[in-house]
Amino acid sequence: MAKAIKKQALGRGLSALLKDPDNDIKSVADENADKVVGSIVELELDSIEVNPFQPRTHFDEESLHQLGASIKQLGVIQPITVRKTDFNKFQLVSGERRYRASKLIGLRTIPAYIRIANDQEALEMALVENIQRQDLDPIEIALSYRRLIEEIGLTQEQLSGRIGKKRSTIANYMRLLKLDPIIQTGMRDGFISMGHGRALVNIDDRSDQIELYEQLVSNNWSVREVEQAVQRFQQGGQATAQKAHRSASKEIPGYAKAYLDDLKRYLDADVTFSSGGSAKGKINIPFTSEEDFRRLKKLITGV
Repeated sequence: MAKAIKKQALGRGLSALLKDPDNDIKSVADENADKVVGSIVELELDSIEVNPFQPRTHFDEESLHQLGASIKQLGVIQPITVRKTDFNKFQLVSGERRYRASKLIGLRTIPAYIRIANDQEALEMALVENIQRQDLDPIEIALSYRRLIEEIGLTQEQLSGRIGKKRSTIANYMRLLKLDPIIQTGMRDGFISMGHGRALVNIDDRSDQIELYEQLVSNNWSVREVEQAVQRFQQGGQATAQKAHRSASKEIPGYAKAYLDDLKRYLDADVTFSSGGSAKGKINIPFTSEEDFRRLKKLITGV
């Protein structure tokens, strides 16, 4: 118990040191930098900004409230990691869920590890640390890989060494970015698995990808069934795909065609309709982000 109290007191002392303008720490060579870097410090939440390099863009509200309830009861068990950007200013490197949940429940401070890094190092730290998380979806991982390669300038071989993944694994994730955005969204939302996506990516034309995607979702195909469908498509060739598109368009009943353009204009989205025969059908409304989803929800429900 005495050890824990001493650790908390140290954190408070370092917090005061960071607010001393005469001893502002700007690099690892500055006086007292060794006391701050790598130590757990209680930082004011208002002094921390969200990391613009954060590869994760979606944070489930319900999950944040659950984490907030846990923090309210047990405290922040694992400190966040930040980098110092200016006098008493910090930027998140990792731990954005803990940061958001803490703000949600009205905390004023949060325990943090402090790093001193430039923008490129901060980007690499954020991306590499996020890749190691267990709850990222395949598209988030693929986007992180692409950013490390394009913005940090790593080759797939170098990236393999940095994160401890086989080069073939990295390549398989990055191929998923060739899928149509509608299919990528379906994977992020859990409608299909990475295995389904790896099968669909073998089809080059995105409209053909979507056609098979709609079939697999409607029929709840297994990965093996999707692979077989892709093989049949490839054997049938482009003429088969064009015939299927013409056939599908003929099946759309007149009442749906009459109002499809109205829906597109009202929702400002590329709304599509597929017929299941008779008077049955399905309306597909794609969205590009959480903000876009909320916009569509408000237009449809009025709240």
